[in-house]
Amino acid sequence: MNHYRAIVVGGGQAGLSASYYLQQQDIDHLVLEKHSLTHTWRSQRWDAFCLVTPNWQCSLPGHPYSGDDPHGFMKKDQIIDYLDAFIAKVNAPVREGVAVQRLTARPEGGYLLNTSAGDFSADQVIVASGGYHTPIIPTLAERLPSGIQQIHSEQYRNPQALPEGAVLVVGSGQSGAQIAEDLHLAGRKVFLAVGDAPRCARFYRGKDVVDWLAQMGYYDIDVDHHPLREGVRDNTNHYVTGRDGGRDIDLRRFAEEGMQLFGRLESLDGSVLRFANDLAANLDAADAVYNRINASIDKYIAEHGIDAPTASRYEPQWRPEHDATALELEGSGITSIVWCIGFRPDFSWVDAPVFSGRGYPGHKRGVTSLPGLYFLGLPWLHTWGSGRFSGVARDAEYVVAHLGAPRNDHR
Repeated sequence: MNHYRAIVVGGGQAGLSASYYLQQQDIDHLVLEKHSLTHTWRSQRWDAFCLVTPNWQCSLPGHPYSGDDPHGFMKKDQIIDYLDAFIAKVNAPVREGVAVQRLTARPEGGYLLNTSAGDFSADQVIVASGGYHTPIIPTLAERLPSGIQQIHSEQYRNPQALPEGAVLVVGSGQSGAQIAEDLHLAGRKVFLAVGDAPRCARFYRGKDVVDWLAQMGYYDIDVDHHPLREGVRDNTNHYVTGRDGGRDIDLRRFAEEGMQLFGRLESLDGSVLRFANDLAANLDAADAVYNRINASIDKYIAEHGIDAPTASRYEPQWRPEHDATALELEGSGITSIVWCIGFRPDFSWVDAPVFSGRGYPGHKRGVTSLPGLYFLGLPWLHTWGSGRFSGVARDAEYVVAHLGAPRNDHR
């Protein structure tokens, strides 16, 4: 059996960041990647995909963004180039195409990993496979007409890849809002089921909102000091875009331009889709978050006497006359549906008593109660940036320092 002091499961930016620090500490290790490196970025992002955070926030360990557009937003191919350079720099000991099928604690200590390439053992394991595993598609999808093409957001590539006709996008988080915009800009008729996702401004009072929030220390707030505590991990990301240099996504403006908005999708009754009577409330709530974030920036500017452009407040120019709650599929022209309602974590292969009833690992900054078992790359593992290019380095450094420290230092 192949034995290592540490095995990292997952070769994404989190797993490679762990390898960077493991190499610095000269810890014998192996990275196991189910697919190929950058697989997710190459095969599960649409063609027009770009970052929603500015390039300067890309700061993987030993590999900060070094391009000539720090306040721009890298597109898909540029992101892959950035990651390829990081992969070459780290030169991690990776086995690609190896799926870990089961992870169990060994009675004599350490862990056993049953994989598609045989068994491995390790004193310690870092699970860096992320938290987005199983695409969520509601059961009502099974009863939709067979002539309607259905895909999940991870399968969406571009408007031309869908059949001609109208498109129903379900979900208004980051992916749903951006995919709806992509289709809308291509001239497709779009129906959008709007959920409770919040939104934020792209630019406000002379700077990117991300720049203001970084200056205000928001990205350094850890989960234990956030007002929502661990509940923040359930938050839906704010919708905004870095497309064409960055701009707001305003669903009300899309509605004025012909996109048809509904509330949350609830059921299918024969050939009629039923929606909740909450469109107006969802739009108002998203705008309230938008204005609240801007108000916090206003307060910071005032308290620090910063010279900045005049404050403003978003006031909606379009409101639904009434919440449409039914959509007849026959006659709507809908030929495809894009499900943008997220993913479920799947750690069923990890046989360890560290999970909550919802299947989420219990941990303190990635360190579980089981000696030698760690998690990395999860949303809000420690801070807002934990699952992103901006914060994963800090998390990886912490986890590897804990892993490499003498055991009695952490009793």
